[in-house]
Formats: sequence, C-alpha cells, structure tokens
Amino acid sequence: MTPSVHFYGGNTLNRLSWLRPNATFVSTALQSPQTRCIVFKAGEPLVSVQPEGGLKTLAKLTTDDLRPVLGDEPFFGQGQNPGEHAPPDTKPLESARLRGPNLVFLGVQEPESELSLPSTEFRNPTKVEDIHGTPYFAFDATDIALGDLLSRVSAQQLEFAEPRSATAKWTPFDAGLFSLGRTMIDWLGRRKFCPACGSRTYSLWAGWKLGCSSLLPWAENGDKRPCPSSVGLNNYVHPRTDAVVITAVLDETGNRILLGRNKKFPSAFYSTLAGFLEPGESFEDAVKREIWEESGVRVHAVRYHSGQPWPYPANLMIGCYASADSSQPIRTDLDNELEDAKWFTREEVLAVLAHPEGTNIRRREYKNFDEAQDQSTKTATAGAEPQAPSDLPAFRVPPKSAIAGVLISQWARGEVTGLGGGTSTLKGKI
Repeated sequence: MTPSVHFYGGNTLNRLSWLRPNATFVSTALQSPQTRCIVFKAGEPLVSVQPEGGLKTLAKLTTDDLRPVLGDEPFFGQGQNPGEHAPPDTKPLESARLRGPNLVFLGVQEPESELSLPSTEFRNPTKVEDIHGTPYFAFDATDIALGDLLSRVSAQQLEFAEPRSATAKWTPFDAGLFSLGRTMIDWLGRRKFCPACGSRTYSLWAGWKLGCSSLLPWAENGDKRPCPSSVGLNNYVHPRTDAVVITAVLDETGNRILLGRNKKFPSAFYSTLAGFLEPGESFEDAVKREIWEESGVRVHAVRYHSGQPWPYPANLMIGCYASADSSQPIRTDLDNELEDAKWFTREEVLAVLAHPEGTNIRRREYKNFDEAQDQSTKTATAGAEPQAPSDLPAFRVPPKSAIAGVLISQWARGEVTGLGGGTSTLKGKI
C-alpha cells in the first residue's frame, strides 16, 4: 500500500526551527513584501468568499495589511517598555512578544528549486533579500475588532468561517497551513498563566515557546521561590500534541467492520472507534483498551495504517486496523460514550459511500460537534439539526478529509489487504 498523506498533513513549509529564537531573522521575515499572514478569530480562519458559488478560500494578508493591529515595533524581541528592543543574548527574551496579539512564525515556503534544507547562506539571514521564498505567519484577532480594515485590504468579501466545512475543498497546502496555524494560535490562547507558579505567560521563539513573566530580567518577585519552569525540561513551555488512536475493527473474515455512534454525533452517523492515549500506554495498548471500554469487544492483531494531524485543537490521529471475533456481545454501557455500535457488511458501507449524502456533514452539524466537545460531559447531544434532504442513506460515515473516512473507504473498496486472518501488508504491525 502506498503511504498516505492525509488532509491537514503533508505540510511543506521549511519551519526553520533553529532560527525562531533569532529576533532579527523573524522580524526580517515579517517585513518581507513576500510575507503572508493567516488570521484567526476564536479558532475560525479568515476566508475570502468567491462571488460565484460562495467558495471560501484561505485569506492570506500582507504585513502591511495587518500593521494597524500588530502593535508597536519591534514585533519580536521586545524589551521592558514599548518600543524597546530586548538586550542581546538574553534567553528569557529570545524573539519575545510581550505586547500585542499573538503572532506566530510558521515557516517559509521555499521555491521548488531550493533544497529541502536551507544552504549555509540561509542559516542566519538578516536582510529581506536573503530570504528565498514566502514566509508565513499566523495572527490571532480574537480580541480585536478588525472593522474597516478587512474592507480596505481586499475587494472580495472577507469573513471568519467555521473551519471544518470551509476547509473541505482547500488545496493540500492551504489545509496544512491552516492546521499548523490554528493549532499554534489555539495553544497560545489557552495558556495565559504559568502552570508551575500561576504568573502570566508571554511568547518566546516567535510563538513557539512560553515564558513565565516571573523570570523576566526586571521581574520583582520578592521572597517568592523561583518558578520551577526555570530549570529542567517542562512539557508546558512548548506546544503539545495529544495522540488519539482511531481504529477500524474488522471481523475474522475481514468482510465486516465495527462502527459506533457517539452520543454527540449527528443522526444516523457512524464512525470508527477512537480514544486518547493514556500515560504508560503504547498505541497497541490504547487501541485494545479503548475498543473494549467503548464496545465491550476484545481486539487483537493491531496494525498501524497512518497518522493525521487534527487541529481541533491539537491532536495526532493514529489510524489503525484491528481484528476481533464478531460473536462477542457488544455492550456500550461501560464508559457510556457510545449510543450504539454494530457490525456493518462491506456491501452496506459501499452503498453509503456511493450515496451523495453518505459522507456529507452539514455546516450546522460541524458546529454542533464543537459545541458538544466544549461541554464537560460525554453525554452531550448534537442539538437541533438543519433541514436534511429527504433521500438519505441508511447511515452516514466520515468524509475522507478525516482519517476515519480513509480507513473505512480503503477497507470497503479493497485497497488494503491482509485484514482478515492473513499477514498484514500495511506499514507495520504493532
């Protein structure tokens, strides 16, 4: 089987991670006329609405477009007072942004003629002309009233859009760019206080690291103990990615698949079973535990398929196949997350995939997903649904923009082999 590059994955930016602490480089990149910024408000991307058909594409603004709302210069490497540059060689202030909305350097999209890693001349560029390609940044406008700014920068209609439905027809590059930008902006927006001591945080390394304000050179801490984040390796100062195992469980013949209906799903919507990794677990351990907890079914022969970054808000979906004895009784009363789980035949799934509504999720249903996930209990319901077409399939499954849809589709169409008693020809067997 050929390797899978999923929607939201395959990001081709050169992230230049070793240059993030260099305020001169990051500021130079931001000033480039080639630079483009993607903008978010409460997790929704700024999109350009095409006049014909209403297609929404990812809006990419210039630095000059956003200059009125970026705050005071310097934009990175800020010192104690507005307008001041951080003293050189001061680690707590490396590419620091102490004031202004969150702004993150994502990377540079280099020309195809360039090497995948930059040449020695690109190790520490300090001039705009030294940067070959298009630098990209992500900007958080959640607390900003953009108002007339958007009407001035584009003749086309610009608006913030619900991302899952808006991104469905985006190019792989734009989808990957959005995924990275949304995850980073969300991470910075959620972590405003230091988990170790409770002080305010600020961004370092052009948005890729958080600093505790009690560690700033001018901080007045009195007799307060030094913040624990000042020493050692701490998992709260860098962006985190939460791993989720998402598994297509097949019966012993390989001709039936176990799908579940979560209580927050839209009506008649079934998907593969999934869950977060817990401490001390391997992928295989998590698959076996989650499937048993959600359905009462014991699985074996866990096989890795592929991974997909999932920016809602910061997950890595670990796609797997597993086998199970379909004579085992299904029970959904253990962790009470699923409303239903059942075995479907290949023919039943193929009929759904062939139906025009078989993988369609409407915009309001996507919003219901987000609203349900924001609630504190697992028993949240999807809420009122929009008017649905009268000719509906027997059930629905995820689209191929989600790894669950890929797992289901590839199995149903026979695009993966060795999934029912034979030796797997997938990428690996965990």
